[in-house]
Amino acid sequence: MHTIYRNLLSIFRRFKMATLFNLCGLAVAFSAFMTILMQVEYDYTFDHFDPNYSRIFRVEFVHKEGGVQAILSRPMIETLIASSPHIQAGTYQNMDYDFVFSIENGADKKKFRELYQTVSPGFTDVFHFDFVEGSPDVLKTPDQVMIPESMARKIFGQESAVGKKLINPYLTPTVGAVYRDFPDNTLVSNVIYHAISEQENKTNWGNWNYTAFIRVDDAANLPTIEENFKKHFTNVLKEQFGAEGVAEWEAVGADLRFTPLPDVHFVSNVQFDNMPKANAQALHVLTAIAFVVLLIAGINFTNFSIALTPMRIRSINTQKVLGSSVGNIRRALVAESTLISLAAYILAVGLVALFARSPLSALVTTDLGILSHKVVVGATAFIALCTGLAAGLYPAFYMTSFPPALILKGSFGLSTRGRALRNALIGVQYFASFALIIGAGCMYLQNHFMQHAPLGYERDQIIIAELSDEGRLHPETFMNKIKSYAGVSGITRSEQILSSADSYMTWGRDYRGKQIDYVVIPVEASFLDVLGISVSEGRTFRTEDALTRHGAYVFNERAKQEYGLELGAMIDSTQIVGFMSDVKFASFRNAVEPMAFYVWGKENWGNNSRYVYIRMKAGTDMRAAMEHVQSVLKELDPDYPFNVFFFDKVLQQLYEKERAVGSLITLFSAIAIFISMVGVFGLVVFDSEYKRKEIGIRKVFGSSTRQILVRFNRTYFKIVIVCFVIAAPVAYYGVSQWLTNFAYRTPIRWWIFALAFIAVTAITFFTVTFQNWRAANANPVDSLKSE
Repeated sequence: MHTIYRNLLSIFRRFKMATLFNLCGLAVAFSAFMTILMQVEYDYTFDHFDPNYSRIFRVEFVHKEGGVQAILSRPMIETLIASSPHIQAGTYQNMDYDFVFSIENGADKKKFRELYQTVSPGFTDVFHFDFVEGSPDVLKTPDQVMIPESMARKIFGQESAVGKKLINPYLTPTVGAVYRDFPDNTLVSNVIYHAISEQENKTNWGNWNYTAFIRVDDAANLPTIEENFKKHFTNVLKEQFGAEGVAEWEAVGADLRFTPLPDVHFVSNVQFDNMPKANAQALHVLTAIAFVVLLIAGINFTNFSIALTPMRIRSINTQKVLGSSVGNIRRALVAESTLISLAAYILAVGLVALFARSPLSALVTTDLGILSHKVVVGATAFIALCTGLAAGLYPAFYMTSFPPALILKGSFGLSTRGRALRNALIGVQYFASFALIIGAGCMYLQNHFMQHAPLGYERDQIIIAELSDEGRLHPETFMNKIKSYAGVSGITRSEQILSSADSYMTWGRDYRGKQIDYVVIPVEASFLDVLGISVSEGRTFRTEDALTRHGAYVFNERAKQEYGLELGAMIDSTQIVGFMSDVKFASFRNAVEPMAFYVWGKENWGNNSRYVYIRMKAGTDMRAAMEHVQSVLKELDPDYPFNVFFFDKVLQQLYEKERAVGSLITLFSAIAIFISMVGVFGLVVFDSEYKRKEIGIRKVFGSSTRQILVRFNRTYFKIVIVCFVIAAPVAYYGVSQWLTNFAYRTPIRWWIFALAFIAVTAITFFTVTFQNWRAANANPVDSLKSE
């Protein structure tokens, strides 16, 4: 052990920078590997919390045209649940929304804003709940709700939450149970759950608004469940789709699809799917990067050990001459390598802990706590051990393979085969660096494009304020106070926030004898003018449209072309008054659908618009304007937890996942490049030490420092070119596949490839020149004498 310590100390003293670079590179690689695999484990174990996850499925509806949607009508869901004994439990749920309430606590009227969701009573039968207090049958009691333990502690402290009332102007439920919080990686949210009203859309086949889940006895029985449903409910199909008999099901083309619970997290191209998502392709890329970083670090570690061969081989063979056995020497060399690898692993654990406490931790959705990912941490420790052993074995056998007499006479040389191996290993690193830089650059451009591409409306200088329930009843009070502010150029309201989701409310209506489906966003008459949306045909909304019985529509061009809509035509007694260009009202992940802005008439069965859009004049101090809006809201309702934000925040939140993944890939690509350059540094150390005599001879014969440096750089430049030619088409293909996830995408720019080539070439040139400068400027007499 003393010998190992002495050797390590000797190496560190002679090659401080190279040793530190190698140790840090290995530690960074292990920390990157752990961080990535923690995120991958988080996503791939999504919804595995439930002991029955393999037998729980989401029910989806497949349309004739092939489109899939995640929502169904309540009677269809209940019909399916009751259709087969193989379905052990079934449930359906509405989308969650903000629920503002106060609690009974003497004079204290503090209000809270929490997410609230209505579900059918079978929700606790399909999903496993661990109740802390209260009754598991809480959802069977209409006026009771169940809340998560974290919410109960936040609101009620250590008091029992059961029996407490949540006071809201429209609803005052009682807490009937408290359940233990679910982990973050599940679609079952930690929200307030309340039973759906007994009569809500119970017989309404036309209202498709519910997400359904079933728990079956055996997944193998799903085909039987589907066939049984088709067989016994032909009359239902006839009423809904106009089918005639069992055979007509296929003619209609409608179908059901059962998506396993863990797969819901990854499935895409499903309409009205608001479940938390992960991109499987992005996870594959991250996983590949994790192993590439580890591979590069392992290659570097091995190369560095080999690079020390010319400096250590005389000492090793002196030990052999003095009687040390080859086995002992090899074991000592492997032990040195293993100790360095394990030291790097310990340092990596500390780096992960630091990463978890830094702002960069926002790039991942998982908890980076070591104890939360014991398998990943333990597996990395094993990999660190194996890396040390593998990186030590080849140099140990290589260094002890030469006859002592030959080495002591100074006749050591590097074989052509050995040089080719080292160059190939460096080539792998260059290939990875090019691919990662190109991929990260294209991801950045796509994310930038989604956040800055024209949307068909003016999004700058806009503040959005959410009204309270009381404020929605009398919005003019708030709006008149806001209009008095000098910087306001326009104010309007809408039931939705544009560009905040992948999908919006969709209506199905009859138009000249055929069914048409289109997205509807109810707005005030001034909405199009305030947001700068121009009408291409007809007119914009007028105030008097709200005074008509059924209101008015302004459709987009996509709806006009797809359904043959005409100006002035009626859809269920509502007139089409205009057409506009295809506004990007939803995310760039989906193509623009048929859509209409709609002004309610006197027969308003919908909700009063909740969101107020406030456009400020150019040059207005937006922060001061925001403070003014907040103060007005506070004045009208001091206790209400208002939500006020700039419109730019909407787009940031919409593409938060893509930005985070893109930033992660950029970060770890930079790490991979750093480690690759460490590898180049190690190889240059080897070359400069091995070629001291050659450099000295060239200097004696008149070669300048510049000529020697050019000769060294030329070798690496050739490797760079070959690797770029191989990596560029591979990266292009990978990026092209990733971009297929978006309906609207930026082109793959040629200059990204050029930038990658220039960046890697420049870093290589700097590294090679820096390390060889000293050898090229050394006194040739000293170099030849030492050789």
